[in-house]
Amino acid sequence: MSDSAQSSRQAKLHDHHDQFEIIDETDERKESSSFHGINGGEDSIKNPGYGGGGGGYQGGYGAPSQPAVNPEIQQWFQSVDRDRSGQINWQELQSALINGQGENFSDQACKLMVGMFDTDRNGTIGLTEFQLLYNYINQWLAVFRNYDRDRSGSIEEGELGHAFQQMGFSFSPEFVRFLITKSDFKNHRCMSVDQFIVACVQIQRYTDAFRARDKEMKGVITLAFEDYLNIAISCLI
Repeated sequence: MSDSAQSSRQAKLHDHHDQFEIIDETDERKESSSFHGINGGEDSIKNPGYGGGGGGYQGGYGAPSQPAVNPEIQQWFQSVDRDRSGQINWQELQSALINGQGENFSDQACKLMVGMFDTDRNGTIGLTEFQLLYNYINQWLAVFRNYDRDRSGSIEEGELGHAFQQMGFSFSPEFVRFLITKSDFKNHRCMSVDQFIVACVQIQRYTDAFRARDKEMKGVITLAFEDYLNIAISCLI
């Protein structure tokens, strides 16, 4: 591909309710490839909540061992890497991620995902890290689809409450409504996939910190002020 064609190429990852797409726009021609969901459904996230097992999906949310890079993912990486630096920052990732409402993923979501896979802490991710992020998004998308019963591209209060119940959390309707309100700044009615990822990761981080201090598994802990601050600051995204 010529340099001019490369420079005109743009990548977009679209959530079309059942898949993410990267749309390669070159010379006004659009070719799409899917981010296929991986092992979706309730079985992949059994009991990750407080009193249960690991993270927001089976195996937790940490980065797995590094596999060989898929050539197709390498091509997508090059499409997202607009400045050809060999690294992707959160802004480049954001420009390529579109949720079910047709909006780019939030700053918070993109910073979170880059930060989780930025193993050398330089503020960017390389090709191998991008592949891990690619798989991570697919796992969360599969979870999200499982609870987006009406295929609206967003999760409403009842769907979100059911999702948390399946994850092992017993949250009150008021708390679920609070999460929706904090996520949906415009209408306070629903949560998009990027907001869902952020909420679940935040809850899991606080849950892990709480569980580490709840030695007797009573669901109640006593904290010194500095310990409280340590939790709050450590769990910030």
